[in-house]
Amino acid sequence: MVYLKQIAILGSTGSIGTQALDVCRHLGYSVVAITANRDVDGIAAQAREFLPRYAVMYDKIAAARLREELAGTGITVLEGEEGLCQAASMPEAELVLNSLSGMVGLRPTLAALEAGKTVALANKETLVAGGRLITDTARRCGGRLIPVDSEHTAIFQCIQGEEQNKIKTILLTASGGPFFGKTRAETEHAEVAKALAHPKWNMGQKITVDSATLMNKGLEFIECIWNFGVRPEQIEVIVHPETIIHSAVEFEDGSVMAQLSDPDMKLSIQYALTYPHRCPSTVKHLSLTDVGKMTFYPPDLQEFPCLAMAIEAITQGGLHPCILNGANEEAVHAYLRGEISFGAIARTVRYALDHVDPGSDAYTLPEILAADQAARACARQYISTKE
Repeated sequence: MVYLKQIAILGSTGSIGTQALDVCRHLGYSVVAITANRDVDGIAAQAREFLPRYAVMYDKIAAARLREELAGTGITVLEGEEGLCQAASMPEAELVLNSLSGMVGLRPTLAALEAGKTVALANKETLVAGGRLITDTARRCGGRLIPVDSEHTAIFQCIQGEEQNKIKTILLTASGGPFFGKTRAETEHAEVAKALAHPKWNMGQKITVDSATLMNKGLEFIECIWNFGVRPEQIEVIVHPETIIHSAVEFEDGSVMAQLSDPDMKLSIQYALTYPHRCPSTVKHLSLTDVGKMTFYPPDLQEFPCLAMAIEAITQGGLHPCILNGANEEAVHAYLRGEISFGAIARTVRYALDHVDPGSDAYTLPEILAADQAARACARQYISTKE
């Protein structure tokens, strides 16, 4: 019988967070903290059901409303970045699931690791912007990272029990997104609705646009470096539209191990929460005969330059990935607001990479935050004058 853990979920009202709560219901896990940005109604309903010790609102005005909503429940409402960090490091939490969106996830991840926590990480920006700092902190404080992304949990599962064997190549799969096979000319002025029409996954808007540009795969490429201690030349991106193989690992003897399943994030989330155990899940049975065939293609780096820029950024090192991430966040949100074209996302990131100082490889938290802000300012300036 699997031990029933106590979980803190950062970003509980988002796509990953709500699915994580589904998994906790299924497993009978206790939820000791939940957090959201401004969704008072959503988190209030979750709080009444799961009765966590803490409910955290990043937005202070929303926190005041939530205190009124939860008056008399015994649940403590915290606010802001300090509240996120308090929830991430609380003694009761045996595992912290970080599904926050954007750079706001960086400091809570550090707080959890400094407290020696296991962090199930679904916040890409944490490792992309501050990979060295995060991994060094985990080693120094006895914390641990468990990946939640379907691709990284696949790789993580493939290397279990293989600690004595060297990884030759990580085969990082990509669905190709909604614009697979399209040219840059065809997608230059793509409507937001089309960019958000992902063929396989139901995700938040920002990550779905990243999937359309293939920046999401670029961010995952960078995460691989820090999660698995490999070099950029050891990672091969493969477009696999059926999304049945979630990624694979080739060992030095030529053997390739892959993790396959029906595309459902609940499986990745559940494995992160129950690791090292496996439990019955609600995920659909995979029938390979129903799948029939699987196809594989190389990514087109000319038509999807965001992936190429991400590989370039991590190869150059330092704070290049942080700059890439900050500029991309600004560009994607501008696109979602209708301020720039789809094609301008890549041009904005390129401009920031070319104009923001990447600093040194031995970066600190203040340097990460400064580079992030500089990248965002540079991106906003480019958008306002060029697009």
